[in-house]
Amino acid sequence: MAIAITQKELAERIDSAYGLLEQCRICPRECGVNRQQDDRLGFCSSGLNAKVASVSPHFGEEPPLTGTKGSGTVFFANCSLRCLYCQNYPISQLGNGVERTPGELACQMIWLQEQGCHNLNLVTPTHFMPQILKALFVAREREFRLPVVWNSSGYESQESLRLLEGIVDIYLPDMRYSDDRYAMKYSLASKYAEVNRAAVKEMYRQVGDLVVDEDGIALHGLIVRHLVLPEDLSGTEDVMGFLSRRVSKKVHVSLMAQYFPSYRAAEHPELARKVTAKEFGEAHRIMERYGLENGWVQEHDG
Repeated sequence: MAIAITQKELAERIDSAYGLLEQCRICPRECGVNRQQDDRLGFCSSGLNAKVASVSPHFGEEPPLTGTKGSGTVFFANCSLRCLYCQNYPISQLGNGVERTPGELACQMIWLQEQGCHNLNLVTPTHFMPQILKALFVAREREFRLPVVWNSSGYESQESLRLLEGIVDIYLPDMRYSDDRYAMKYSLASKYAEVNRAAVKEMYRQVGDLVVDEDGIALHGLIVRHLVLPEDLSGTEDVMGFLSRRVSKKVHVSLMAQYFPSYRAAEHPELARKVTAKEFGEAHRIMERYGLENGWVQEHDG
């Protein structure tokens, strides 16, 4: 599908997005830092320029994204969450990466297209939304045309999401918690369930159910990821119930079994182990019970 709006409309969105940086309210934290000043960092430890950890074709995503030629991933450094168990913590929490101007980021987007990737997969992009829009503007001047994937934590503000309408083709959010107590304890995210669910509903309003081409490659739509945590800290029952009742029984769900203790998880006994086969099996049964038949169930490695 690729970006549906005109360059003029995109330029107007960019102006609005950069305005959000002046007293930053890009994400739901609304920390108020003036990130237009390059030496001022928000809660996300990010300033004016995007920080990129890696750029490459990726073959480990869901099948409609990976296809045969890979998903063109741009992994952004830093994050608006503080997950104590993050498996990518050197990037998300320690900030390993290189600052890129919008022009440099645009060149990386074009390079991924030249590699034959099926899409542009923006991983943990939320805190760099304005910079990404500006890079997309530049890339489109150079005939960039890949579908855009917004691969995020799902902790998004409505104001920022509205600026992405007509730009993002495929939303790939996490639904991490149902209980705000756990969201605060493990990810330092207030009102997570409310914010996350409102974000997923807005994403669905924009792009609808997943649509693929004749080769099974995603064109547009919503895919929701749910990482099963030990002791059901992720609240699978409530997440699946919400998706079934408030979003769509046709929504594609990616049920993930890959949790393992990482970063600071060992400091919390309840997080200091993998998910058991019994726990993951119950999560799968819940998904089926709510009639969510579309998607993927990751194999549990025991």
